[in-house]
Amino acid sequence: MSAMNRRAASGAEEFASASDEVRQIYVELAGRPVERQCIRRTECCQFKLTGLTPYLTKGEALVAARALRATGRTKLPAEIDGACPMLESQSGRCLIYADRPFGCRTHFCAAAGGPMARREVVDLIRRLEKIDAQLGSDGPRKLPGAVAAALAEIA
Repeated sequence: MSAMNRRAASGAEEFASASDEVRQIYVELAGRPVERQCIRRTECCQFKLTGLTPYLTKGEALVAARALRATGRTKLPAEIDGACPMLESQSGRCLIYADRPFGCRTHFCAAAGGPMARREVVDLIRRLEKIDAQLGSDGPRKLPGAVAAALAEIA
């Protein structure tokens, strides 16, 4: 195996490990005693209207990018009217709901129970930040840019 192939294999293993760790954090979040009832109204996905766009760590972006790829897409859909590009244009549903980012899981939507207090999830945030650093990232990025970059890396 050439040095380039070994580096690519090592990177793929690192991404897979990071993705597994991120998914475990999502599982732990779901097990927290904080009442959440997302009914998928997608109001929080309307970035232009809310003025809020989730920031993703590199690990979260990799999970989102892989989930998007699993839908058959190879690039990030364009934002429509300032909405999250992860919303399917026809149905308005999240394309990656099962793998949606941490910020989407702890969002501000009043219908889902309002925002989770940082103190309730700071340990999980720190773990996401640690994964981010291990992947050589320089910090969280807005969802569209983070996912687009991750799609390019996993190509």
